[in-house]
Amino acid sequence: MGQLVIRVIGAGLLILLGAASGVWVTTSHFRPALDEEQDRVAACTAARDNLEGLAQEQGKALGDLTLAASERQARAEQAVSEAKASADLDYAAANRLQQERTGGDQCAAATSIIDKELGL
Repeated sequence: MGQLVIRVIGAGLLILLGAASGVWVTTSHFRPALDEEQDRVAACTAARDNLEGLAQEQGKALGDLTLAASERQARAEQAVSEAKASADLDYAAANRLQQERTGGDQCAAATSIIDKELGL
């Protein structure tokens, strides 16, 4: 029975030695590939984070540009409205003056204006 125990212990040690050498061979074979993939993942993650930051900056800049365009449009509409109101007053005053010169006849006033513009 003593030999059986020695054989079982010997077989167990051989199995443990085989498993340990298998783990060592597998680790030494796949470790460089694993390290390379981890480096690629790190580079991709950094690139993604960089692109995400750039996209956020561009989104903010686009929002600022849109807001500025809206403000310019509102100011332009206000300026057009003020210019139209001023022009309406000037047009009415010019019409009154022209009618006074022509004795109040609108057709004569229009004819006079057209003739003056055409140099007749």
